[in-house]
Amino acid sequence: NLVILDRIDNPAAIAELKAINPKVTVTFYPYDVTVPISETTKLLKTIFAQLKTVDILINGAGILDDYQIERTIAVNYTGLVNTTTAILDFWDKRKGGPGGIICNIGSVTGFNAIYQVPVYSGSKAAVVNFTSSLAKLAPITGVTAYTVNPGITKTTLVHKFNSWLDVEPNVAEKLLEHPTQTSQQCAENFVKAIELNKNGAIWKLDLGTLAIT
Repeated sequence: NLVILDRIDNPAAIAELKAINPKVTVTFYPYDVTVPISETTKLLKTIFAQLKTVDILINGAGILDDYQIERTIAVNYTGLVNTTTAILDFWDKRKGGPGGIICNIGSVTGFNAIYQVPVYSGSKAAVVNFTSSLAKLAPITGVTAYTVNPGITKTTLVHKFNSWLDVEPNVAEKLLEHPTQTSQQCAENFVKAIELNKNGAIWKLDLGTLAIT
């Protein structure tokens, strides 16, 4: 089973995923990570009731626009924390849960900041640290965790975005002057990281390679 939670319904993408492996049931639910934890818990109850068990949460909504300070923090960090907190209700072994795996999507900016976008970079650093703490709590909760941290990748995220206080008006253009990787390369290494499933790993997915920092 693959359950996709997203703000935007994309039937064409869902159909493409279904065609790749017809044995996999692909389900879509509309979801905005900035909703209160209670709303997330309500949605997760529906999902767990349908599937009975969920093995892994891939957690990673993200925006890159340092004009939108509060929204950047809400989407990139607070939403990720809230989704994690909500799923612990179902997984925490102290509550009789089976445990689980959390794969949080960070960014290489979490440990190598793009200084022109300090809000975005700071939000990703928070994701890395939060996830490292989750990994250390695994003996208590039964939930393991790691981050995958892509470098500059050719996606719509980096085509155009704003720097904090306009400190660098051409930040998107300057960023794309650096070596990049394709989304396909990034995705293939993303899958490898999931298969390796190392608790506490801080995976770096950059220039088409996979490494632990």
